[in-house]
Amino acid sequence: MLRSTLASLAIVLAGPAIAADTPHVQLTDPYDSGMWDYHQIKLLGDPDDIRFDDRIKVRAPEAAEDAFNVPVLVDATALEDVEEIVVSVDYGPIPHILTYRPGDALPKIGLRFKIDQATAIRASVRTKSDRWHVGGTWIDAAGGGCTAPAQAYASDDWEEKLGEIHGRLWAASGRARLIVDHPMDTGLADGIPVFIIRNLDLSDDDGHKLASIELREPVNEDPAFTLFFDPATMPPLIHVAGRDNNGNEIEATLMAGEAN
Repeated sequence: MLRSTLASLAIVLAGPAIAADTPHVQLTDPYDSGMWDYHQIKLLGDPDDIRFDDRIKVRAPEAAEDAFNVPVLVDATALEDVEEIVVSVDYGPIPHILTYRPGDALPKIGLRFKIDQATAIRASVRTKSDRWHVGGTWIDAAGGGCTAPAQAYASDDWEEKLGEIHGRLWAASGRARLIVDHPMDTGLADGIPVFIIRNLDLSDDDGHKLASIELREPVNEDPAFTLFFDPATMPPLIHVAGRDNNGNEIEATLMAGEAN
């Protein structure tokens, strides 16, 4: 009995001790979301490895003026050894927005996505220890961005431009910007199947992979990304290669001081 009592007391005392050693971390959901308990298991796995961490910064407008293009900046540079970043929403028909594996890039990414209703948006950051650190913010929205057909179909030449990449590098600031021409259909509009880019890989001139993005349906039409590198080690050119779910290949090279 005494041994059981001491063991129980040790468990009770362990919680505050852990919290005291990690002032940025909390165990309870700051948004008290009804969907997070479900999504965290599906997207991330074991809840025991998940912590809410205010060092993960997610910046977005308080209200979405354009449901088809909501800008978001995820910044996990306060953490070391970041392996991947999963961006998701709590409320929406397709919660998973994208997964970013920064590799040689900084764990920081700017993106745009389609929003379907007011929701918490989260960035879940996995480190080499396999622990997940979660940050987020709340976006108010009238919604409907995921269920409307792509606007690209109003143009007669959209197929000719499919997969074209526009972008450039800013070597002094270590910033890379790219936009890909693609409808990014979610499959939720009547009669229009899913048609999305599956992946974009960035590599240097020697073929070494620098970073990769796995895209999901809520990423905006004509996906736009800003990636960040250490200016001291950023290569002078970056090759971008990818493929959509219909097998169309995407290729381009980004250079400093040039815009495609």
